[in-house]
Amino acid sequence: MTVLDTRALNRATLARQLLLDHADVPVLDAVAHLCGLQAQEPQEPFVGLWSRLRAFDPAVLSDLLIRRSVVRTHLMRRTVHLVTADDVLAWRARHDLMLRQRVLGTYRRELAGVDLDELTAAGRAVMADDEPRSMTELARALAERWPEPGPRALGEMLIAALVPVAQLPPRGLWRTRAGVRNALLSSWLGREIDPPAPNGSDPVGEALVRRYLAAFGPASAADLRAWCGLTGLPAAVAAIREELVTFRDERGRLLLDLPDAPRPDPGTPAPVRFLPAFDNALLGYHDRSRIIDTAHRGLSVAGARVVLVDGRVAATWSVQAGTVIVTPLRPFSRADRAAAGEQGQALASFLSDGDSRRVQIAASPR
Repeated sequence: MTVLDTRALNRATLARQLLLDHADVPVLDAVAHLCGLQAQEPQEPFVGLWSRLRAFDPAVLSDLLIRRSVVRTHLMRRTVHLVTADDVLAWRARHDLMLRQRVLGTYRRELAGVDLDELTAAGRAVMADDEPRSMTELARALAERWPEPGPRALGEMLIAALVPVAQLPPRGLWRTRAGVRNALLSSWLGREIDPPAPNGSDPVGEALVRRYLAAFGPASAADLRAWCGLTGLPAAVAAIREELVTFRDERGRLLLDLPDAPRPDPGTPAPVRFLPAFDNALLGYHDRSRIIDTAHRGLSVAGARVVLVDGRVAATWSVQAGTVIVTPLRPFSRADRAAAGEQGQALASFLSDGDSRRVQIAASPR
């Protein structure tokens, strides 16, 4: 069985994640290809797409949100994702159990004794008037009937798990600050969520495996589980196993992939890329060693914005007074600093609508 070293996996990830070359694809197609973008920080997906698409116009993504072609909702790993309308309608029911279990993992004591089916029905009844509500407003509407859990636990269970909702614009629009207002997903999109398969098969799970590998492969079953949070996918993997090819990594782990998916030569040059907080390229794996050193793994879950140099996390970045500040995590060569500076200038211009091209690169650590 072919062994793929870390660099080969890195280049495959960059290609699948549209980070090896800027892609000439429509924004909606990019969101679909990436299986959505993590988006609890509302402005981060704009940087994620800017880093991936040629001549990305943030107004296009805002328009897709307004026109309801993409939505913000809790999905993979119980985190807020920006996903296409088609995907959330197809995938949401498959995530129901995981979403419940993850909320219970935090609020099991508070929600003990609460009949979740009754709570679901009551929450849907309140939201049926199509009046947008915050999580707190929905919880307060039901607090008299369920006073013991408290508004936080009640609201999290309703909004993040039991009642499929969309976070409505202006939340998530470019350069817009707005609180979270929720509406029933089916009402917002004008279509009902696809029901689970009635015969015990798992076509949605099988589709998720294929889509994940197209955007993240080659990858292990543990990587797949870490990306979506679902534990019930071994049967889906088994069902399509004959469609897939297999590899090993340098530690002997079995990796799955689509046969015709890109696996570039490990020597392919990788440009500098600035990634937003919680980017797919980092959080899409259990084993993130293909893109980030173990010593810096914590950055991927801490919401740090990172810079890829030669395909790997080599710095963090922030913005202060219109200046992009780059803080290296390892020594930068003169070429590294030049490439990071050039890309940082482009990012500063994007974020400021052309008003600034200022970038500052801190001294490299010794």
